[in-house]
Amino acid sequence: MKVEQIYTGCIAHAAYYVESNGEAAIFDPLREVQPYIDKANVDAAKIKYVFETHFHADFVSGHLDLAKKTGANIIFGPTAQPNFEAVIAEDNQEFKVGEYTIKAIHTPGHTMESTTYLLIDETGKNHGIITGDTLFIGDVGRPDLAQHVIADLTEKKLAAHLFDSLRNKIMPLSDDLIVYPNHGAGSACGKMMSKETTDTLGHQKETNYALRADMTKEEFIKELLEGLIPPPGYFPKNVLMNIQGYESIDDIIERGEKPLEPNAFEAVANETMALILDTREAKDFHKAFIPNSINIGLDNNFAQWVGELIPDIKQQILLVTNSGNEEESIIRLARVGYDHSIGYLKGGIESWVNSGKEVDHINRLTVSELKKKMADHVKVFDVRKSSEYQSQHVVGAENIPLNLLNKHLSEFPKGEFIVHCEGGYRSMIAASILKQRGFDNVVDVVGGFEEILEEDEIPTSNYVCPTTLL
Repeated sequence: MKVEQIYTGCIAHAAYYVESNGEAAIFDPLREVQPYIDKANVDAAKIKYVFETHFHADFVSGHLDLAKKTGANIIFGPTAQPNFEAVIAEDNQEFKVGEYTIKAIHTPGHTMESTTYLLIDETGKNHGIITGDTLFIGDVGRPDLAQHVIADLTEKKLAAHLFDSLRNKIMPLSDDLIVYPNHGAGSACGKMMSKETTDTLGHQKETNYALRADMTKEEFIKELLEGLIPPPGYFPKNVLMNIQGYESIDDIIERGEKPLEPNAFEAVANETMALILDTREAKDFHKAFIPNSINIGLDNNFAQWVGELIPDIKQQILLVTNSGNEEESIIRLARVGYDHSIGYLKGGIESWVNSGKEVDHINRLTVSELKKKMADHVKVFDVRKSSEYQSQHVVGAENIPLNLLNKHLSEFPKGEFIVHCEGGYRSMIAASILKQRGFDNVVDVVGGFEEILEEDEIPTSNYVCPTTLL
C-alpha cells in the first residue's frame, strides 16, 4: 500500500499522502499546501480527499487552501462542527481512494471529534491506522486541550473517553497494523512521545504505558494527567482558526514579503508598533541587532517558541532574517496562526548597520568566565524546563523556564546577571526579551549547560531548590 509520511521536524508534525490508481488523499496537511499538490502531480493523481483527524491545536491545518486549489472534499469525524463545507463522517463510514478503502473510526478522547482512519489495501487487508493525536508512539494525546475551547470538556471526562476509545476501538485491531501518528518527540500534544514516528500496533501494546492490558480506567486517568504542564497559550487560538477558517497562505506570504529599506523599516516599526522579530542564529544576533527586537532562531523550535512567547496571535510582525529566509520565516509563523507579517528588512542587519542606524548587542561569556562571575556572586538563571533543571543544574542557579519568563520579570535584578539553557538557543531568546524589557545587564553563556558539563569547572547538582518553577 502506498502511504508516505511527510514529517516536518521543527514542529514534530506528520502529514500523510496516500495514492492509488490516480487518486490521492492527504491527512492532516500543513498550511503550505503546494508540496502536496506537487506530489500528486508527479503521480498524475487527483487529490480526492483531505482527511482531518481532529481540530488541531498546535498548528493551523491546510485543509481549506488544499480543498480550494484541488476540489478535494474535506473529511472530519463524527461530532465535528466546522464553519465551512465539509463531510462529517459517520463512525465506520468508508471512503474509496483508487483501489484503497479508508474507514473512519471515531476515537474521542484527545478531542470529541478525534477520528482514527483505518487504511485497507486493494486486497481488503488492513494495512495501518492514521491515529492523529489519539495514539502516538510511546504515548497518547493529552486530554486537556479541548476544555480551553469548551469549558465543560474537562480533562478527566476526555481522559475517560480516550480510555474507552483505545480499549474498544484501537486495541482490538490486529497487531501487525502500522501506527501512523500525527506527532513525534518534541510536540507539546503529548508528554513522552518517542523519537520514532511509526511502529506496529502490537509493539505499542507491549511498550506504550497507556495500552497496558491490565490498566483500570482510574489508573489510566491518573497516569495520563500526571506531569502534564500547561499547554502553550496559542493552542486554543489555533483550534478556533481550524474550526472557523482563515486567510489563504498565499495572501499572507504576499503581504509579508515586502522588502523595506532601513528608513522605511524604521518608519513602519514606529507607525505600527509592530514587533521586530529577528530569526537569525544566536551567534549572529548577539553581535548586532535592532534595539527592542527579539531573537527566535529559525533553525530550531521556532514555531513553538513564537507561540509560547508572543501572546497576541494578531500581532503585526516585522522580520529581520538571513538573506533567503524571508519566505520561510513568514510560512513558519503562519503555521501557528501568526498571519500578520508586514515586511522584512531588505539586505538584513548589514543594511541597517551600513545605514548608520543604532544597534544593540548582548554580551556572552565562556564557562571559565562564568566561574569567575559566580565567585563574585553574580546571579545565574537557568531557563530550561523544570524537568531538565531537576535532572541536573548549576549549584546556586535559579530556574525560570523560558515559557514562564514574562510572568517572572520581577525576579531578575537590575544589575548584571547571567542566563543559560542547554545549548544557547533558548537563553538567547530569553536574553533578547529581557533586553527589550530594559534589563541591559543580561549576559548569556556560550554553549549553555552542555559546555558547562564538558568543561567540568563548575559544580552541578540534581538537588531541587525551592526556586524551581513548575
